[in-house]
Amino acid sequence: MNQALVSPRWTLDPLHGLFAARALRDFGDSFVAILLPAYLLALGFSPFAVGVLATASLLGSACLTLGAGWLGALYGYRRLLQLAAGLMVASGLAFAAFRDYGILLIVAFAGTINPSAGNVSVFVPLEHAALAREAGDQDRTRMFARYSVAGAVAAAVGALIAGTPELATLLGVDRSTAMRSMFVLYALLGVAGRYLYRRLPRHAIDGAATPASAALGPSRAIVMKLAALFSLDAFAGGFVVQSLLALWLFQRFNLSLTAAGVFFFGTGLLSALSYPVAARLSRRIGLVNTMVFTHIPSSIALMLAAFAPSLASALAWLLVRAALSQMDVPTRSSYVMAVVTESERSAAASFTSVPRSLASSASPALAGALFAASSFAWPLLICGSLKILYDLLLLAQFRQLKPPEEQ
Repeated sequence: MNQALVSPRWTLDPLHGLFAARALRDFGDSFVAILLPAYLLALGFSPFAVGVLATASLLGSACLTLGAGWLGALYGYRRLLQLAAGLMVASGLAFAAFRDYGILLIVAFAGTINPSAGNVSVFVPLEHAALAREAGDQDRTRMFARYSVAGAVAAAVGALIAGTPELATLLGVDRSTAMRSMFVLYALLGVAGRYLYRRLPRHAIDGAATPASAALGPSRAIVMKLAALFSLDAFAGGFVVQSLLALWLFQRFNLSLTAAGVFFFGTGLLSALSYPVAARLSRRIGLVNTMVFTHIPSSIALMLAAFAPSLASALAWLLVRAALSQMDVPTRSSYVMAVVTESERSAAASFTSVPRSLASSASPALAGALFAASSFAWPLLICGSLKILYDLLLLAQFRQLKPPEEQ
C-alpha cells in the first residue's frame, strides 16, 4: 500500500488534481497580494513603486503565458505546469532573500508573484484547456464553477493568514522577518503544486496540446473580438488589483494588515459562493447575460466605495462588489471554450489570456501614481466606468452568439 502511494505510476484524477493545484496556488497568491504592498512600504518604497512592481509582474505573466501557448504544442502542458510551479518556488525564495528594489522588480517580471490574487497567471490558460477537455460540454460550466470555487475558498483562507506577520510581533518576532517567512511559505506551496502536476496522467494535460491546437482556425474572428473585449475588462481591473486595493485601504483608512486579511477572507468567501450561483443562473439566462447582468451592479458598488466617507461604508460596498464581480469568471471561461472547436481550445485559452495580461499590466502603475498624487480613489472610479463600458459592448457583440447547449 505504501509503495503504491509513492510509486511514480500513481496518478490523480485529472479534475481533482487541477482543483487541488488551483487551490494551493490561489492560497499563496492571496496572502502574497495583500502582503506585497505592506512589505514594499515597510522597505521604504512609495505607492508608485508598488504600482510599477505590480505592472512588471502582470507584464511578465503575459510573456510567460504567450510562451506557454507556443511551447505547449511542442512539449506538453503537463511539463510546462511543472516548470511554472518550479518558477513559483524560485519567486518566493527570491522575495524572501532580497530587499533591493531593482532585483525585486526583475523577479516580479520573470516570476509568478501575483498582485491580482490568481486571476492573471501563466497557470490559468494551461489548466483551462485541460479542464474543458476532461469536463465535456454538458458539465463544462459546472466544472469551471467548481474549479473557481476551489480557488476562491483557498484564496479566502490565504487572505486570513496575511495578518500573520502582525500577530507574530506579539510573540517577539521581527515584523520584517515574519513577512519574509511568508514568501518562503509561498515557495513551499510551489513545491506542493509541482508534486500534484507530476501526478496528473499524461493524457489529461499533454493530450490537450497538439500541433493542431497551436493555432486558431475557423473561430479566429470570434476569439479576436473576445480578446479585445477581455483586454478592456482586464485594463480596467488592473486599476484595483488586490494589492492596490489593499494599498488604498492601508493609506486612506489606516487599515491594519490583520484587518485587511479578515476583510479579504470575507470577499473570498463571497466570491466562492457566487460561482455555483453563476453556473445555475447561466442555465436560465445564458452565459453572456450572466456575465453582464452581474458585472454591472458590481462596478456600480465599486464606484460608490470611492465616495465612502468611512471605513465601514467603504468595506460594505466592496463586499457587495465581491459578491457579484467574480460571477463572470467561470461563465467567461466556459463561453470561450464553447464557441470554438475542440482543436482550437488551447489556442483560444492562450489568445484570450495573453492580451488580458498585457492590458492588465498597463494600469497598476497608473493607479499607483494616482494614489500617490491624491487621497481620492480615482482608480476605483476609472475601473468601474471602463468595466461598465466593457459589459455593454460584450452584450451588444455576443448576445446572439450562443453556445450549443443554449441553442
